[in-house]
Amino acid sequence: MIKYAVKYLKNVFVPLRGVPEDVIIENSGCCSDSEMDGKLVLVRTEKGEEVLKAFRVCSKVAEQFEKSSKTPEAFEFIRVMTQEDMMIYEELKKEEITSFFKCKELVKKHNLNMNLVQCRLTFDKRKISFYYTAPERVDFRELLKDLTQVFKRMRIDLRHIGVRDESSIMDGTGICGKPFCCSSYLRKFESINVKLAKDQGMPIAPSKISGTCGRLLCCLTYEYDNYIEAAKGMPPVGSTVMTPAGLGKVCFIQFLNNSVAVKFEDGKIKEFGKTEIEMVDANINVDIDVPRITHYATDEKVDAKQLRQLEDDRNSSTGNV
Repeated sequence: MIKYAVKYLKNVFVPLRGVPEDVIIENSGCCSDSEMDGKLVLVRTEKGEEVLKAFRVCSKVAEQFEKSSKTPEAFEFIRVMTQEDMMIYEELKKEEITSFFKCKELVKKHNLNMNLVQCRLTFDKRKISFYYTAPERVDFRELLKDLTQVFKRMRIDLRHIGVRDESSIMDGTGICGKPFCCSSYLRKFESINVKLAKDQGMPIAPSKISGTCGRLLCCLTYEYDNYIEAAKGMPPVGSTVMTPAGLGKVCFIQFLNNSVAVKFEDGKIKEFGKTEIEMVDANINVDIDVPRITHYATDEKVDAKQLRQLEDDRNSSTGNV
């Protein structure tokens, strides 16, 4: 039975193997709503020796780990971080910052169209990884030659990631006030387009429907199926309907409330339940402000180019984290 796990990139929990019986990692966070801090341990990953937070795994999570075919391959436990290790680790974090700016200077020197995101060093300093985003393929052969002169006796990994991947490894808080989905539990990025926002009646403004990554919010897909199901049997906007108050035109739809707003010839707007109205084949003199309905009122000027950029999935995620 899996007893311990470590938190890795994008908040993925990876089982930990080889923990001696006399080593106790007291902190527990895998099953509680409020996660404990965890205990720093040294483990061996595919990159080398890394410092990660370890947690005791409760029995229910351990069962799921054992049953799932998607459980990551376990990392090998080396030791709990000692005071001496912690001092080395603090210096390592400072060295990562210095290395980041050294690499950034070299990128500028070679005039490369790439945005350096992060630098990571393994605890044993055998490997240094540079994560970067770029709109197109980058020829970094000359950059790599310079890096090998600066970071001697180290394996250098230049890793191209997407803008969504960038947000996932940098962490942060979304407009909802919660940690980014991509850095907490979201493992796969779905293709998203503006139609999802329009169908849910959201304001079509970049600041309202895009995340820190500059792409459409991943959460636009979460409730979309519910909206599609709720839209069944709803009259389309602009259609003429008979209501208890007379004939009018549908000017707005509240999908999740199963209600519609109807505008009458006198200009008044009233809301009715879906069961209270009936579509009729009639033409009445009522103007419907369709732009207001589909986009809501917004002070932002939006053009087609901006929307295309929000929808652009090219290199938005490489899965190369």
